[in-house]
Amino acid sequence: MPSSLLAETVAAHGEDRPHRIALHFNDQAVSYGRLNDLTRSLRGHLSQLNLPAGSTVCVPAHKNPQTVALLLAVFHEGHIALAPSPDLGGDALERLARQARVSHLLTATADGELTAAPVPADEVEAEGFAVPDPARTRLLLTTSGSTGTPKIVPIETAGFDAFTDWAVGEFALTPDETALSYAPLNFDLALLDVWTFLQLGACVVLVEQQRATDAAHLAALAARHDVTFVQGVPMMYRLLLENGGTFAAVRHAIFTGDRMPADLLRRVAPAFPRAAFHNVFGCTETNDSFIHRVDPTAVDGPMPIGLPIRGTDALVVNAEGEALASAGTGELLVSTPFQTGGYLRRDLNDAVFTHLEGRVFYRTGDIVTRTTEGLYFLEGRADWHVKVRGVRTNLQEVENVITAHPDVAEAVVVPLPDPQAGVRLHAHVTHRPGSGLTSLRLRTHLGRQLPRHAIPASVHLTAAPLPRTSTGKPDRNLIKQNRLKESDA
Repeated sequence: MPSSLLAETVAAHGEDRPHRIALHFNDQAVSYGRLNDLTRSLRGHLSQLNLPAGSTVCVPAHKNPQTVALLLAVFHEGHIALAPSPDLGGDALERLARQARVSHLLTATADGELTAAPVPADEVEAEGFAVPDPARTRLLLTTSGSTGTPKIVPIETAGFDAFTDWAVGEFALTPDETALSYAPLNFDLALLDVWTFLQLGACVVLVEQQRATDAAHLAALAARHDVTFVQGVPMMYRLLLENGGTFAAVRHAIFTGDRMPADLLRRVAPAFPRAAFHNVFGCTETNDSFIHRVDPTAVDGPMPIGLPIRGTDALVVNAEGEALASAGTGELLVSTPFQTGGYLRRDLNDAVFTHLEGRVFYRTGDIVTRTTEGLYFLEGRADWHVKVRGVRTNLQEVENVITAHPDVAEAVVVPLPDPQAGVRLHAHVTHRPGSGLTSLRLRTHLGRQLPRHAIPASVHLTAAPLPRTSTGKPDRNLIKQNRLKESDA
């Protein structure tokens, strides 16, 4: 993963090519020299904390140059950075920090000063969690966190090195590239369009998360900085194309995180006239696993996730747990050169990491179909997960957070189609008799427990019981249909 070697390489760029631009952020252009100076200053502040070697610190992943420099400083000093979403609720953030045995919560101010808040140790909370190993990782990412307490995923140093080698070769990347970095900094996508590009000495245009849905701003960034590489969920492409822009400098356009709608795909080719298009598939635990070269003018039917990338093994397992020898449909298991060695929470690992054929495979929970030609198509999830803005979100776990509110009797969360986000969540909630529960109070509760993408976009509060099927289960289809009718009315 990003390590002291990455930090040293970026520092060398600061010495060798100090005037080359490393980061664009809003109206700021941060050169490699300036990034190096900022990192060096933060290293000085960090050293004053007198942390033991290999300590774990928490750096909320605000998407700005100061946080990039702070993470580089942490890597330089040989420490481990837990980098959760800055939108994570306070309760969940505290639990994550205690589970990872974080010593301090760190942030870098706009003027480059370091703020450090000690995190009290909690051995009870940390029980059952592995101690992060600085010899293997310097970065801890998290899963999407629809429970409010995401799973902590160590990103292996060796895995990051292998991923960088693959990406640079696969896309023929050079130091002259400029990436539009759309996804949040705590997403695994940043391993490519931030950290790989900085290690290469290329340029990164950071999209401020507060303006990520501003179509005019996004298109202006891409055009003004002549970006050559874009990577993102379908919503990003829809926003880029909203005002009819053309991005002739783009060499590679990467689709990721969700299915690309056919209507949008047809509009992509003329907007990126010189680009090669790729559908890339993976998850935080394994990083990228599959790639498919897309011809947007010739797609007929569902787009495949493609073929396993170099060094990746894939298995399709039927309902009996048997690996299919040829074509067929079943759960996807993958083993990549980039994957984590396991979650910090040890008791979660046996269920999803399994030794087969001499390798460790990750059970993705995705249902795929493999054709006789060896091409893979995604059919859907084997569980309760949907993708909201490209982020995998567990509906049942969102329901659990809602029903934890003392005024809630029961709740159902259903996914609804959304032209921008792909999917938006709707919560149908039965409140307890006599309660004063309001949508605002419920949203406040959810905001403390859930990341932004997992908070339902709409809430229906009622005193009536949930509608149920003939078997007594909540009638999710009826709830969804009723909400769609209300939206159309």
